[in-house]
Amino acid sequence: MDSLIFIGTATAYFYSIVIAFWGDGELYFESAVIILLFIMLGKYLEAVTKGKAGDAIKKLIGLAPKQATVIVSGVEQKVSLDKVKVGDTVVVKPGEQIPVDGIVVDGYSGVDEKTITGESLPVEKKKGDGVIGATMNGTGILKIKATRIGKDSLFAHIIKTVEDALGTKAPIQLMADTVSYYFVPTVMALAFIALVVWLIVGQPFSFALSVFVAVLIIACPCALGLATPTAVMVGAGIAAQKGILIKSGKALEIAKTITMVVFDKTGTLTKGEPVVTDVEIIFNASVKTKNKAIQLAASIEKNSEHPLASAIVSYATKQKVELLKVEKFNAVPGGGVVGNIDGKGVIVGTRKLMSDTKIEVDNIEDQIISLENAGKTVMIVACDKTIVALIAVADVVKESSKPAITKLHKMGIKTVIITGDNERVGKAIAKKLGIDKVFAEVLPADKASIIKQLQNGNSDGISSGVAKGLSRGGGGATIVAMVGDGVNDAPAIAQANLGIAMRSGSDIALETGEIVLMRNDVGDVVEAIRLSSHTLKKIKQNLFWAFIYNIVGIPIAAGVLYPLTGLLLNPMIAAGAMAFSSVSVVSNSLLMKRYH
Repeated sequence: MDSLIFIGTATAYFYSIVIAFWGDGELYFESAVIILLFIMLGKYLEAVTKGKAGDAIKKLIGLAPKQATVIVSGVEQKVSLDKVKVGDTVVVKPGEQIPVDGIVVDGYSGVDEKTITGESLPVEKKKGDGVIGATMNGTGILKIKATRIGKDSLFAHIIKTVEDALGTKAPIQLMADTVSYYFVPTVMALAFIALVVWLIVGQPFSFALSVFVAVLIIACPCALGLATPTAVMVGAGIAAQKGILIKSGKALEIAKTITMVVFDKTGTLTKGEPVVTDVEIIFNASVKTKNKAIQLAASIEKNSEHPLASAIVSYATKQKVELLKVEKFNAVPGGGVVGNIDGKGVIVGTRKLMSDTKIEVDNIEDQIISLENAGKTVMIVACDKTIVALIAVADVVKESSKPAITKLHKMGIKTVIITGDNERVGKAIAKKLGIDKVFAEVLPADKASIIKQLQNGNSDGISSGVAKGLSRGGGGATIVAMVGDGVNDAPAIAQANLGIAMRSGSDIALETGEIVLMRNDVGDVVEAIRLSSHTLKKIKQNLFWAFIYNIVGIPIAAGVLYPLTGLLLNPMIAAGAMAFSSVSVVSNSLLMKRYH
């Protein structure tokens, strides 16, 4: 744009100098000045409106606390936030902002996490609970051990992610960039052609020069350049305020096109806080009591990080069962855990793990099926190659899961569950939520492969029998979003067209996902898709007006209406129109602030 403005104003100015000293004709000094005045006014208004577009981001940055109260040698001291170190104990009084990410070591209070998660209700915090920096303490006093500070804090990560998103380009922006790349030389050529044509038809040089300058000035590639980034800026800011962290403009554009959403089950559709519901001793087994079965299972599961393992260990703790020493522990991905207790081999896991270790399960199949039909996950406990007990664990479905699935279906989006659980448990959850398809008994390594086949529109030929209950048949390409929270979900999140991670998940899942749901609410998947649709609509509106403005404005500036109406566009008016086009595009993006 600057090259067009420079050539237009410089031509008018130096032509006027020549005429003033050596010739006779119309002078364009005032045109050059007024043109530059309009351009500067336009840039100023553009800067103001762009600043408003970034208001949401500025508000986020402004929420960062500046000081913290730290306990030093038993005495509370107020220090600047950059003096706080990991491991320091920070005191947060009622009504104060929590300055760091950390763990509550003493106290009880309700914490308003709206600034981070968008959640309106305060969250109760007690000893052992995690807290997030930049959230607001309620009526209690909390003592917090700092675990992440400064640029490592979740709040700083959110700010950086949003800023990075604003620096990325959506695919549709690349099209605008390509047009702009060819636009400037094309406009220069058209301006020169207009100059020559009017001279050929007999118009004076001052007339032709006025046309030449008007064509250069009215052309506005800046409106094309502003169309996408301003809409992305506003959209990303609104999303951040709603607890949806969008990492790139590309994510906003892709979300609109999603035709299928694939969910991990545990921790995504369910609360990820399973509890033990049944302990069944196998008749004639060496283990005679439920407590002994729980002792074996919990002793070995305490070394596992799986939510089902946590449920068994938690149950043992409540029953005051003493845990035993475990040797040769090993976790089998998607299968369970194995180890030695008192010289005996103990295995806790799935049918498949039992089959792989040559342990017969046919005689207990009816018991397992009965528990699974109730939507419970069954862990088989074996000792010395003999099954001794069944432990059933149930996970509570999130309240937001069913409404989210219903809304996705109304939007014409298909839904799928991928779970390591068996077919019956997967189907029980799917039936409860109204989900279309189930992939059961899926090993972590197979999740990405399933996503890839779904993208190709083909569910046939999936190995290991993982597609139990899945309807057969191929089809066209499918745009797939994967929603998950665990390390085992990361490959599938990366493979999907759009990866969505829950904030409660693992670091690798958070890094892989292009959208992070800060509230861990599945309903925000719907909100992210709605917001991306609204943003893309604004981008297309902006590009339409930018293109139309140039398509209509350039011919008028070139004088196509002059033979019919005698109308010729003054270069000063062209400058004002050009400035207005940029401001109008940014203003249209600002209208997104009305989004609810």
